[in-house]
Amino acid sequence: MTFNIFLASDIHGSDKCYKKFLNAPSFYGAQVLVLCGDLTGKALVFLVKERDGTYWCDYFGEEVRLENEEKMLELKKKIDDSGYYSYVCERNEFEAELAHDERSKDRLLHGLIHKRMAEWVELADKRLAGKGVEFYMLPGNDDPFNIDEVFEGDHIAKNPEGKVLEIREGHEMIATGYVNMTPWKAPRDIPEEELMKKLQGMASSLRKPERAIFSLHPPPYNTNLDLAPKLEDFKPKTVLGQMEFEHVGSRSVRRIIEDYQPIASLHGHVHESKAVSRIGRTLCFNAGSEYENGILRGVLITVSDKKVENYFFTAG
Repeated sequence: MTFNIFLASDIHGSDKCYKKFLNAPSFYGAQVLVLCGDLTGKALVFLVKERDGTYWCDYFGEEVRLENEEKMLELKKKIDDSGYYSYVCERNEFEAELAHDERSKDRLLHGLIHKRMAEWVELADKRLAGKGVEFYMLPGNDDPFNIDEVFEGDHIAKNPEGKVLEIREGHEMIATGYVNMTPWKAPRDIPEEELMKKLQGMASSLRKPERAIFSLHPPPYNTNLDLAPKLEDFKPKTVLGQMEFEHVGSRSVRRIIEDYQPIASLHGHVHESKAVSRIGRTLCFNAGSEYENGILRGVLITVSDKKVENYFFTAG
């Protein structure tokens, strides 16, 4: 018996990409959905209502004036679809607190992140009810810890972090969104030694590793899946006008794949590295990410008892 997994990752708060993702069961015939980390966005955009009924917005350094509520709502949707968080407020609220107080802005952003995640979990309950679909929605290293609680209760979207789960047709899955340290020191960045302990703790509990699926946000080191722009002072480094790339994946992830040889290993984290690589018998996948443009990149993977039977990359 075979089944289809649809993998996507790093949608970073994009409403548009998430709603496309929920269409995968009907569009691609997927029975298992895996959203492999970095679910949330990072930026807050204010839509400020003026006394005359117009709206002002600082849209990433460009001042935008919107003549009415209809125009404001159009921009609001564009902001939310791009993975950012819009907030509509009156001019006096903005000037009194939000314009200059970074702590207030941070609290507001985290509240909006939590709200959108809760809305996404509820939307999955509505869209996928009765379809027999398994949905694993893994927080990644960029995601704040306050989103974890939205998965509590009886929801279709499950957070598989740190678990060994029985999935379709008797296959097991292990999952983590923690990654090896990055220059940004994100919430779920940890040293390789600590990551290895997490991975080993899960993998050692597998009954049949040869039938397992790994869902690990960081890709394995030194593969086609982990090539990212080389940074210098947090900016991409170029030589003779060409961007330099380097391997940024996890050595611990590579080691755990080499040791346990699951059927497939699913990854994200490095947006630029849409690819498939083989480590021993294991096929490793990174769907890549182009969420800023509202494009959902994915991989449809057909799995049998013993191997990956087929796969193809998607974009739309």
